[in-house]
Amino acid sequence: MKHAIKAPSVGESITEVSILKWRKQNGQAVKNGEVVLEIESDKATVEVAAEATGALIITKQAGERIPVGAVIGEIDDSVAGTAAAEAPKAAAAAAPSAPKSNGNGTGNGHGPSSRPSGPTPSGPALTAQMAGPGTAPVRGHGGGGMATVTSSPAATRGPAPAPASTPAVPTGPQYVDQPGDRRVPMSMLRQRIAERLKSAQNTAAILSTFNEVDMKPVMDLRNQHKDAFKAKHGVALSFMSFFTRASVEALKLIPEVNASMDGRDVVYHDYIDMGIAVGTERGLVVPVIRGADQLDFVGIEKKMTEIAGKARDGKLTIADLTGGTFTISNGGTYGSLLSTPILNPPQSGILGMHKIQERPVAIDGKVEIRPMMYLTLSYDHRIIDGKGAVTFLVHLRDFLEHPEKLKFSY
Repeated sequence: MKHAIKAPSVGESITEVSILKWRKQNGQAVKNGEVVLEIESDKATVEVAAEATGALIITKQAGERIPVGAVIGEIDDSVAGTAAAEAPKAAAAAAPSAPKSNGNGTGNGHGPSSRPSGPTPSGPALTAQMAGPGTAPVRGHGGGGMATVTSSPAATRGPAPAPASTPAVPTGPQYVDQPGDRRVPMSMLRQRIAERLKSAQNTAAILSTFNEVDMKPVMDLRNQHKDAFKAKHGVALSFMSFFTRASVEALKLIPEVNASMDGRDVVYHDYIDMGIAVGTERGLVVPVIRGADQLDFVGIEKKMTEIAGKARDGKLTIADLTGGTFTISNGGTYGSLLSTPILNPPQSGILGMHKIQERPVAIDGKVEIRPMMYLTLSYDHRIIDGKGAVTFLVHLRDFLEHPEKLKFSY
């Protein structure tokens, strides 16, 4: 008997998904509950698990976009057990040929994740991996204990649009490919990121203000304690924990920078969930450190180590990426000297860190060479006035140049 593998629904408003990567090859034997492919929507990447044991028959290739509910493969349970070795030949003969995609939907593969034995859910088992800005949290659990992905409130307003039978024709000018051009379809996640960032530009009144900070006090303190810190807690002492702690204290003093706008209301958050922008091979993601205002240096470093590992391995969940009241983006890791980061809606502020560079500065009437960093605060002028934005950076600078005010301890 052949069991159909269908493109799963990953949200009420989503009518189309893309096959990011098949974890198993055509004709390969698979087990019930084993992850066989990764599906991408405009909000998340999810794993799809087999619902039967047998030979995999692939009918839709990586890179293809598929309507939700369409058959993308089959599992032939008549080829299993001792006969599994013959599966490639049997399935290859049975599988229809599919056109090769000219896209780049190969993704970043991961090894099969372990699954509990026992009954599988009635629908495809999904585990959220990655999402762009603005996605909604996991709101419950499906059968078999697997987390199910839900769409964001913004995406669920109004009826879901019907799937288009043919691709929409862009209204703008079309680029004519020239010899040497290589056209690659944008991933659905990348499209979602682009939409969110463009929406922020179109909606918020984004301004940026700048300052600079002498990093010598932080560098001296870090150099003095980093070895003992790592030996005691097993995590490195990075600059990010100093900036996170300094941002927390500055946000407490200027609470509108930690606020959000909802229609005609300003929502002030009496907590700080710190987003940390992370660049991955598939795009920018912003995992969130929950309750950053309740964490000390050790707690922050452990959380950052955890989310960095998840980002590297492609294991960030929608819950990891949902929410956030303020974001820090460190372009300095790539050598950026100055930038104006775009807001991560509905947040009203984002801090840009940059490269530490030695520059001559005036200290008590004398010129000295100091390790300096430019700081940027991009902010929503609908909520934050220039005075508040500038004062926030002044406080941030003060905490970094006098790190004893951050009550550093471990």
